[in-house]
Amino acid sequence: MPPKEAKVVYEQNLLQAARQKGPLASLKTFCKLSGPGWLQSAITLGGGSLGSSLYLGILGGLSLIWLQPFAMTLGIIMLSAISYVSLSTGKRPFRAINEHINPVLGWSWLAATLLANMVWSLPQYSLCFAVFEQNLFPGLFQGEGLLASGPEGGSLGKWMISFAILALCTIVTWSYGSGSKGIKVYELLLKLVVALIVVCFVGVVFRMSLEKPGIKWAVVFSSLIPNPRQLFEPAETFRPLLEAILNPAARQYWSDLIVSEQRDVMLSAGAAAVGINMTFLLPYSLLSRGWDKTFRGLTIFDLSIGMFIPFVLATGCVVIASAQQFHTKLPDGFTINDNRMEVPDRFSRSFQAQIDARNKVAVAEEKKYTLPETLTTAEQQVAAVLVRRDTYDLAESLEQLFTGKSGQGGRFFSNIVFGVGVVGMTLSSISLMMLISGFVVCEVLNRPPTGWTFRLGCMASAIGVLWPLIWDGGARAWLTIVAGVFGAMLLPIAYLTFFVMMNNCALMGEDRPAGIKRIAWNVLMAIAALAATAAGISAILKKTGWIGLAFVAAYLILVLTVQIMRRQRM
Repeated sequence: MPPKEAKVVYEQNLLQAARQKGPLASLKTFCKLSGPGWLQSAITLGGGSLGSSLYLGILGGLSLIWLQPFAMTLGIIMLSAISYVSLSTGKRPFRAINEHINPVLGWSWLAATLLANMVWSLPQYSLCFAVFEQNLFPGLFQGEGLLASGPEGGSLGKWMISFAILALCTIVTWSYGSGSKGIKVYELLLKLVVALIVVCFVGVVFRMSLEKPGIKWAVVFSSLIPNPRQLFEPAETFRPLLEAILNPAARQYWSDLIVSEQRDVMLSAGAAAVGINMTFLLPYSLLSRGWDKTFRGLTIFDLSIGMFIPFVLATGCVVIASAQQFHTKLPDGFTINDNRMEVPDRFSRSFQAQIDARNKVAVAEEKKYTLPETLTTAEQQVAAVLVRRDTYDLAESLEQLFTGKSGQGGRFFSNIVFGVGVVGMTLSSISLMMLISGFVVCEVLNRPPTGWTFRLGCMASAIGVLWPLIWDGGARAWLTIVAGVFGAMLLPIAYLTFFVMMNNCALMGEDRPAGIKRIAWNVLMAIAALAATAAGISAILKKTGWIGLAFVAAYLILVLTVQIMRRQRM
């Protein structure tokens, strides 16, 4: 018997023996055999989740801490359904969807996965460069440094770092499955640096809770209750700043702006928790292990433990740390002199963009707001609070953890730890997205994920290296939010498709859930699918308006037309 098959048989025997011994034995065996959930955790704990968590804390404070656990819960429900379908049928999902559901949905799922990889790879490269520029080697990349970046476009430094990252990730991704000890060492180092930054943020929260004014844990726990109203109104903590603006139209303008940015961050955070590319990675990673329906319970347990706990712990601590230090607070260096805001150089571009956008609205011919032409101090203060923070500021969250009794050393060590941690997160995410892209291309061509077909397929997501051509030089970390909003548009394709698969009798046969189990599955999946669809429609409306909805309508018509034609042939 081949080693792979022998291993599967051994694991099956362990599970069966554990079931006979009772729940505690099963739990122990589940912990021993867990694996795919941790692989999913590696991709979800990337630059997207980090950036979204930081901006959730900055914009929403503690009030938005509920969002990521909620999104992850819905994601685990759907990933559990996907694993149930894949392990029950033993079929590759793309082929199963085309054969039993609708080929439009199958090809849409594949195309959306590849597109999501391309888009999500952009902020990984930009974040990685940002920490080199602002945290690890500022003397080399800033000011008069040899590789300093200009404010309006690309530079040699951006391209050098980005292509070096691409080269490293390409070597690693192409070597997967080779059994190379170097690859195992690389993966172990990535896990260690990601674990390091997670532990550091836990440490920061712990230290914050011991020092004045401390963390309001009652607010933290009460904020874990989902509050969808925050898609339509600013966080309550913005009220004093907004009430200081006496002109009603000006107050409404800034309130709407906060809601707009708050909504973008919420959509991005939800999409980063479980992206459509993860819905592709999971079933193929399970099938490649040789797992079958025997492993359904193990997989659901593995997703719940391997994904949920590390993700919620990491993102929750980042939200708390950023909320405590940045939410509704003026960044360091901002001062008010004679009703005029004095702005540090590194924030001048972001602050001026806020002011210019406001003034443009004030003089527009078709006015939504009748704004006064004179900008008040209160408005300038709101604009200052909303400037885009970047990795330099975000590393500040870790500073007090490393500050000794002398008050020295905190900034240096926080930059190193934060920088190395972010590099680890982004490298891990880039490698996995390249891996998924290779799987997608091989699936399109119906070839095994090996050889040059796989290797060239991996390069589809290498488009992320071109981020300097796309991003205009603003806060590098904010690109994670832009990519996340786009990702939210694609997620409903996967959720709705697998909802239909779970209920398809021809595909599932006797493994289709029945009775109470079927009701439970459908209720949970319906909640997840409806939430993803609402988020997707909201993102489409916000970014493309009614034109985007027209494309969605045309797509649905195409799906229905193909479905009717398929039924007529049966």
